[in-house]
Amino acid sequence: MSSDTSTADIINVPTDFAQAYVFDLDGTIYLGDQLLPGAKRMIEELRRRRIPVRFLSNNPTKDPEQYVEKLAKLGLPTDIEDICNTVVTTTRWLKENHPDAKLFPVAEEPLKRALRKAGFTLTDDPSEIDIVIASYDRTFDYHKLQVAFDAMWFYKRAFLIQTNPDHFCPFPGGRGEPDCAAVVAAIEACTQMKSQVNLGKPSPIMLAEALQGLDVEVSRCVMVGDRLQTDIQMALDTGMGSACVLTGEATPDDIRGLDDAHHPTYVLDRVDQLIPASAWRELGWTEDND
Repeated sequence: MSSDTSTADIINVPTDFAQAYVFDLDGTIYLGDQLLPGAKRMIEELRRRRIPVRFLSNNPTKDPEQYVEKLAKLGLPTDIEDICNTVVTTTRWLKENHPDAKLFPVAEEPLKRALRKAGFTLTDDPSEIDIVIASYDRTFDYHKLQVAFDAMWFYKRAFLIQTNPDHFCPFPGGRGEPDCAAVVAAIEACTQMKSQVNLGKPSPIMLAEALQGLDVEVSRCVMVGDRLQTDIQMALDTGMGSACVLTGEATPDDIRGLDDAHHPTYVLDRVDQLIPASAWRELGWTEDND
């Protein structure tokens, strides 16, 4: 394996396999509708070795079934149990902690659909709302802001939670869209009330969901992602190993600017560098034959 000379000073690859791997998706496994170099053979090799693989996403605009469909189209068939996103964590957290709450989701249809399926009542009547859910919502408008404001500020009965803390969602070509943090900021600004819980990365709630049912030690697992503030921070906060791939948001200069307390365990040019060099040699891999 080789590294680009511009990143050779920061690349640090593992020398052994972990007990389990938790992967971010966009920017780590794929970018847009294209698998990133080496992603397919890496996942296939981990599965061949019977090492558990889980996928995480802070995106609440897709439900797990949509991720199953997308990964299958990209050549990575995946069981729905191996996927956890903020639709899953938000619904389960509400079910466990506020099963009778009436909800106002500032959200798109996948989250609303999951909440209805779980038996929740969704309402836009501010006098009935118990919890306002801020999410990545491309239909966010002044009416929704007014409903949230009335429920929280005027009626003083509702509190705010959020699906994820991301400021924007990156797109191929360097573009992006405002994400959940923009909606949260608008509601917090007018109500002067803070969100009480975050249900996406870097929250430990997300990690607990991802590792549910696996007999593994957190410290011997690795979280793999491209965002320092979410993917890597979640690993740091929970004592989990971390690998930052330079195929998404994080840049080499971002890595160089980190102090020791915030530095990922590994830094990779490409995600298949998770497979130790000794296994690359055994498999006959090169960066040109992925």
